Amino acid sequence: MTVSGARAGDLATASLVSPTRFIELDSAVWSNNTVRVVARNISGATFDLAAMATLSVGVVKRRVP
Repeated sequence: MTVSGARAGDLATASLVSPTRFIELDSAVWSNNTVRVVARNISGATFDLAAMATLSVGVVKRRVP
């Protein structure tokens, strides 16, 4: 997913707008301006994420002391 201004070392977070307790999300700044989000289905059910959920991604800039 493209996130303008994202750089290596920044903290990325992802969440689904539709609540579901059976989908785990992991996110990381993958390269400049790109966040990679991995969704893992931890249930036995089948989900169509494209039809049921909106993905929200945020990046927090790393602070240099």
